[in-house]
Amino acid sequence: MVKPFGPSIIKLKLPATMVGQLNDYVDDIIMNEAKLKALDHGSQLAGNVSQEILLEAEVARRINWAGFIGSVCNQWLKRTNGKELKELAIIKTWIVRQFQHEYNPVHHHAGHISGVGYLKVPRHMGGSFNSDKARNSNGNLVFIHGAPGPFCNATFTVKPEPGDFYMFPNYLQHAVYPFSGTDEERRSVSFNAILDADAAAY
Repeated sequence: MVKPFGPSIIKLKLPATMVGQLNDYVDDIIMNEAKLKALDHGSQLAGNVSQEILLEAEVARRINWAGFIGSVCNQWLKRTNGKELKELAIIKTWIVRQFQHEYNPVHHHAGHISGVGYLKVPRHMGGSFNSDKARNSNGNLVFIHGAPGPFCNATFTVKPEPGDFYMFPNYLQHAVYPFSGTDEERRSVSFNAILDADAAAY
């Protein structure tokens, strides 16, 4: 659990088998034009990206997606406020296929909790226009909360790595920077979920 500002963020690793199953699922859909069109959810989401594909309920059940998220969320609740998770319902889960020059603008999600996990990450995501800059944010995820001030962070930047998974409150604003210099895909899986009334109360 990391707490760079007010809300806490959970970082963990997706099981390697789950990463493989999700990648195989997307790769199969890419080869099926009719199914790819039916599951394309890009018009409903914030990103300026090539494809955002809904994860089918049957596939989510097969990999125990809700069980995995619920288990992590229960531990998160216990650590932060001593509560026990009684019920979790996934509203929506989808996979983002991002390529060079594409990005996700600042936005937040529906429900109570959200998450993003990385399935594929390009080996190189391009350099900075200013070669003297120590920080290169290409392809990174940035969380935003509050305003900067003395002894107060307003942003928390994440460099994606395959298998890394982050869970966070739905209201936490975030964005994804574009990258360049490669034809490789940056692939991630996301979800929105609601908690039972007791767990969601504050």
